[in-house]
Amino acid sequence: MKVYISKYRDHWLSPYTICEKLCWWREIDYDEPWVKRVVKILGPVMDVYKKILDFVHPPVNYVKIDHYDTWSMDTTLTPIILPMLKQLKETKHGAPFTEDADVPERLRSTTPAAQKAKKESWDTDGNHFKRWDWILDEMIWAFEQLADDDWEAQFHTGTSDIVWVPSKELDAKGKPRTYEMKAGPKDTRKWDKKGYNKHSARIDNGTRLFGKYFRALWD
Repeated sequence: MKVYISKYRDHWLSPYTICEKLCWWREIDYDEPWVKRVVKILGPVMDVYKKILDFVHPPVNYVKIDHYDTWSMDTTLTPIILPMLKQLKETKHGAPFTEDADVPERLRSTTPAAQKAKKESWDTDGNHFKRWDWILDEMIWAFEQLADDDWEAQFHTGTSDIVWVPSKELDAKGKPRTYEMKAGPKDTRKWDKKGYNKHSARIDNGTRLFGKYFRALWD
């Protein structure tokens, strides 16, 4: 995989901005006759200026996918998604509307404290931003687990002792046709199935939230 994406580029220079700079000592009225004349003259010039810069310095958006990138697509994308989620949480300037069903009861909009924080009916409730922080944390936690190839090891304890038991079915030479793998006398392996399922379900919920709020992942 190769990805080259440049930062967002905006070559547009507004004629109104130029007028504001020309009259830096006062606030201009866009309806003033001289402003309208300047905008009429500079508008087409700025359009040409933007097209030239777009041609000379175009945005870079190159993505090359190799065939092996999709052998385990989730593994390929995890180390890309995880740091992006962490940066988004650190730099975000707002929060989208989220559903109460996706967060614990203490963070829902229906709690007395959340409703009390609303001054007007159209205001966001007191837990609005807390819900988004919690959801982002769950996404980040889920992808941290997926980035760890050995996260399942915490649910396995003990040591392995394997013995191969020959079957009773013999071939023409009197040798066992097959062997069965069984735990030996020193095998102490244990698997915390309940803990594993709970951990795995939380990972699944984190990735579910990632998909549900994918279009809300903006700064």
